[in-house]
Order: sequence, then structure tokens, then C-alpha cells
Amino acid sequence: MARRTRQSGSLGRATRSVAVLGVLLCFAPARLARAQEILVSAAASLTDVLNEIAKAYEGHRGRKAIIVTGSSSTLARQIEAGAPADLFISADLAQMDMLENKGLLEPGTRRNLLSNRLVLIVPARSRLAIGSPAGLASPGVKKIALADPASVPVGVYTREYLSRAGLWDKVKDKIIPVLDVRATLASVAAENVEAGFVYKTDAALSDKVKIVFEAPLDKGPKITYPVALIKASQNKKAARDFLDYLLSPTAKATFQRYGFGVRG
Repeated sequence: MARRTRQSGSLGRATRSVAVLGVLLCFAPARLARAQEILVSAAASLTDVLNEIAKAYEGHRGRKAIIVTGSSSTLARQIEAGAPADLFISADLAQMDMLENKGLLEPGTRRNLLSNRLVLIVPARSRLAIGSPAGLASPGVKKIALADPASVPVGVYTREYLSRAGLWDKVKDKIIPVLDVRATLASVAAENVEAGFVYKTDAALSDKVKIVFEAPLDKGPKITYPVALIKASQNKKAARDFLDYLLSPTAKATFQRYGFGVRG
């Protein structure tokens, strides 16, 4: 009887071992798939173009790039706090500088990738006579949508530009703060505000808004999108490959089709 009990126990342990092995084998492909995925944290204004590029990249290279977008300042703080990311693309230099100064970027991987233009938009059906930022001071303009002018790149660019033009103090009390540039676009498109500042590439995505002013190249903000690998990335080889793809003629053509200037 004792022998049968020991044999039974051995069989039980063997069965459990096989079961555990089966579970591990089931999860192995999932772990392998995650190892092949590239996590990209990018400015909200890049949402559409990066999703298209990521799809083309997956078809060409067989790897999936997951695009996570938001305000550059929020994404930078998340990366600083240890949030997983393989690549970061900011809509300004300041957020990338912050991460670089803290030693969080992979040395030698930072590039200036793209440029953009700052524009003033109004609802497509608007009849307000706003031909320039100066028109925002008129009594007919009650609310202006703008991403946080203290930290979000498009808000910072706008505040600096209006300050140089002597207009910020005249319109700052009309500012309705929103999350990011896409939230500004949505607010203007929905006619919740009379006007808003976005990037030219964002305005081109909606037929419910119209551009009434474009900051001139010589006086407007120099909008630059830097890209870099994150030092803590666990997937650096694949991330470098995706960065190389972003710098390829194929990706550059896609960026240009969306209206971005190519810098890298």
C-alpha cells in the first residue's frame, strides 16, 4: 500500500509538472510577442501620422510599434517616473532636454526629427472677423482654447508668441485650458470656443475648423520635434530599428504628406 501511495504521489507531481510546463508554453508566445513590440511615447499631434507609419513598419519589418500619445510634458513626466517606453518623440526641445539632463536618454540617439507651424483656428462656420491674433482681443471673442501655456508645448509656443506681440495680457483671461493640442482642435470643431491655437498639421485633419492666421516663419516659434531612445528600454535593438525607419525616405514621405517639415 505504501509503495502504491508513493507511486501515486510521484504521478501527481509529474502531472503537476506537465501542467505547469503547459502553462509556461502557453505564455511563452505572449512574452515573445511583447519582446517584439516597441512602445513609442509621442506628442498628441503625431497620433495619426505615427499610427500610419507604425502599420507600414509592421508590414515591412514584422514588428509591432505601439503608439501612446499625449501632451509631451505629461509623457516626459511619466518616463521620468519610470513608465515603460522605448522611444520618446516630443513636440518641443524642453521636455527632451529635461530627460537628457536627468540621464534618461540613450546616449547618441537623439535627433531633431520634424518641424511644424503654429496656427490660429476658428470654427468653420464662424463669422467673426478674426484675421490675426490681434482680433482675439475683440469683445466678440469670449473663449480661446489652449493647452496648458505653462508646460504643454503648443501652449508654451502660443504664450511666447503672443507675449512678443504684446497680446498675451490682453487675451489671457479668455483662455480655456485643455489637455493637449487635439483637445483644442476638438473644442474649436465643436464650437465650444470662438478660437484656438494648434499646429498646422492638426488643423488639416478637420473640416470643421478653418485657419485664419499662420505664424510667419521669421517671427513665429521654431517648432521642433526631437526623438530619442529611452535608456531604460528593455527592447533597444528593436527600438533602434524603428528609429531608423522613422528616418527612412518612406517615413519621411509620410510625414510630409501630413504637412510636417522633415528635419532628421
